[in-house]
Amino acid sequence: MNHPINILFLCTGNSARSILAEALLNHKARGQMRGYSAGSDPAGTPNPHALALLQDHGIDTAGLSSKSWDDFAAPDAAKMDLVITVCDAAANEPCPYWPGAPLSAHWGLPDPAAIKGNSAAIQAGFADAFAILERRIDALLALESDAWNADTLNRIGAMGAKPEG
Repeated sequence: MNHPINILFLCTGNSARSILAEALLNHKARGQMRGYSAGSDPAGTPNPHALALLQDHGIDTAGLSSKSWDDFAAPDAAKMDLVITVCDAAANEPCPYWPGAPLSAHWGLPDPAAIKGNSAAIQAGFADAFAILERRIDALLALESDAWNADTLNRIGAMGAKPEG
């Protein structure tokens, strides 16, 4: 490919999981891949817990915003090479469908923005989501893009939060 590989992370609200994934990929891929995020029903702003967690890990949050997936369906939008949904189907959360994507995968995980409770519980939920996404993104970056296929990408999406070993 002559351009960086463009990856769109989709969820419903585009305030937490997809924002974390976008920022993590852009931080770790160092220009070889470009992460984007969007939602089918965007919240309007990134969750402040997601932004704080990224900043705590030294990850740039400039330019992160909660936006509609319609922004990426426009004719002049960047062409996506891979679309990854991060919604939690196990919680009966609707997953957006991206038509026409050359390759797609599902990396479902619970929405930390939906956690009710004290600050420690909320922070723990965001930390868990971050850890899951980081492991999955590390696994994605370890693959050569010509080895990408739906089965392999969905297996990465099944990886849990607990480090192995």
